[in-house]
Amino acid sequence: MTQNTQGADGTEGGRGTQDAVRAADPDGARSTTVVVTGASGRTGSRVAAAAAAAGLTVRAACRAQGFDWHDGTTWAPVLRGADAAYLMYPSDIGAPDAAERVGSLAREAVALGVERLVLLSARGEEQALPAEEALRASGARWTVVRAAWFAQNLSEGPLLAELRESGELVFPAGDVREPFVDVRDIADVVVAALTSGDRWAGRIVEVSGPRLLTFGEAVAEVAAAAGRELVYRPVPARAYGEALAGFGVPAEEVEFLVGLFETLLDGRNAHLSDGVRQVLGREPRDFADFAREAAAAGVWKLP
Repeated sequence: MTQNTQGADGTEGGRGTQDAVRAADPDGARSTTVVVTGASGRTGSRVAAAAAAAGLTVRAACRAQGFDWHDGTTWAPVLRGADAAYLMYPSDIGAPDAAERVGSLAREAVALGVERLVLLSARGEEQALPAEEALRASGARWTVVRAAWFAQNLSEGPLLAELRESGELVFPAGDVREPFVDVRDIADVVVAALTSGDRWAGRIVEVSGPRLLTFGEAVAEVAAAAGRELVYRPVPARAYGEALAGFGVPAEEVEFLVGLFETLLDGRNAHLSDGVRQVLGREPRDFADFAREAAAAGVWKLP
């Protein structure tokens, strides 16, 4: 939930990608086929679009297409005949069942001849390490992309709803500084890893934005771009968990999230990573540019 916030349909977010999923070779020659899990979600939709723009054939893997991380019988139909796959585990890569699921799917992918796997992970999240290890142990040619907090978490999903409807973001991040990363940069890095041969195989790439912001500063930049009053109110992780429980979140999930927020938001991520520059040869997109673009699209207007 820190980054891979789940949508109502069990996917990573709420944006469709069917118009981005296309065969990219009009002459009939075989192009690389990449499976994109979470293809209707926050990162998956951008990965699908970036992969299609790069000339890859994109195969969407989401519940709308019959794929379910929790039903292994749905995996082979989408993996068979593919060359590569982007793996995004909902709702969080550090979830208790993530390592088992990621490892099982990765092994099946390898057995079916899928050559390259790129896993979305979370920078600084100790709970994500078992899933990363499961990927490495699968025998795949793998790349792990560890991402900072998504800028788009403030423009899509439950945090957006809270900001837009109440004008307030209540969240257990205190005054911790975070280098918010634009998910379009994540997508570009993923596609580069998939299309650069073995250059990024067997490597961990950490990506972040170009500067550090507290959540309060980020909300202030959003407010300035949106032209309306928006505020950030920090609360302790335990109090946030109690609020989640009040909204009907299961007790086991609440305990996981409280523990996650207490560790991940303790300041360990208050530094920049240069993965975007290393892989793409350019600087990452700035949070202010994200905020201006999203505001121009009317994202934070009152419903």
